[in-house]
Amino acid sequence: MSKSFSGVCCSTAVLFFAIALAAAESKPLRVYSIDVEGGQSTLIVSPSGQSLLIDTGWPGFKGRDANRIVAAAKSAGLDHIDYVLITHFHRDHVGGVPQLAAKMKIGTFVDHGPNLEDSDVTRQDYAAYEKVLPGHKHLVVKPGDHIPIKGLDVLVLTAAGDHIQSALPGAGQPNPACADQPKPPADKTENARSLGTLITYGKFRMLDLGDLTKDKELELMCPNNLIGTVDLFIVSHHGWSQSDTNAFVSAIHPQASIMNNGARKGGSPDVWTVVNNVEGPDRFWQLHYSIEGGSEHNVPEKFIANPNEKNDAGHDLRVRAFSDGKFEVWNSRNNHHLTYPLNAKGM
Repeated sequence: MSKSFSGVCCSTAVLFFAIALAAAESKPLRVYSIDVEGGQSTLIVSPSGQSLLIDTGWPGFKGRDANRIVAAAKSAGLDHIDYVLITHFHRDHVGGVPQLAAKMKIGTFVDHGPNLEDSDVTRQDYAAYEKVLPGHKHLVVKPGDHIPIKGLDVLVLTAAGDHIQSALPGAGQPNPACADQPKPPADKTENARSLGTLITYGKFRMLDLGDLTKDKELELMCPNNLIGTVDLFIVSHHGWSQSDTNAFVSAIHPQASIMNNGARKGGSPDVWTVVNNVEGPDRFWQLHYSIEGGSEHNVPEKFIANPNEKNDAGHDLRVRAFSDGKFEVWNSRNNHHLTYPLNAKGM
């Protein structure tokens, strides 16, 4: 009897463990692409509850961007942010740090190290950022490092002008699109030093390279694709012409893309065309209608969070992703949403 009872106990314990594991894996990764008017701020909440904020938008504007980040965090059930990652030290990415730190507790700041751009305005913004660092943990990372967020694999691909040297598992194939890709000039700004990450949750893969420029993109893609394909792509550099080559976007071939453009910043017609041609119908989302893009270079209105510049309410785009690779993109303005892969049923 004793032996049999022990076997039942062990079987029950294994069953409970399996149920608990399945419940944990069923929780979604949540992503909030916050409208900071042509800057960047992307909030990522792990199924474990830990949070990562990529960039903080602009300073000024009566605390507009910090307020929108705090609102998104509260919507996600957060009272603090575990990690704030600064891709580079341009004002539309790092400028909101002082205001955000005054409004919400931050655990650790992550960056690529000191400012590397010879520019007075960038030096000023970096100095303002440095003043906030005391009293917080500070992590300087390089390509190949992992940011320790429970439940996710956050891999650093690029930082301070360097990039991973070896192909990721399953990647490394020759990229035929490189043959027709003109060689771009070297970029000497902080954009080229962007801290780029690949965020993986089970089978789901999300790519955010900040404002990484064409010359640095192609180092990851030519002659071989070091990254492989991804599910969700945060379009680099707000969709501006300095980034997003066809050789790059076609090689990563995302299931869906989100462009964090403003009404009058980003969304360049040439970049829009590259991304749209790769994505095809129902796979491309924008934070704003692009004035520069006009009627021919914007996605249908239901895929745009803020289609009217005069009535801009700061709507965001949200993502729920699961470990089996399925994910949903949702427009907070009109509740339009789609599940990917597009033939997937349910979430």
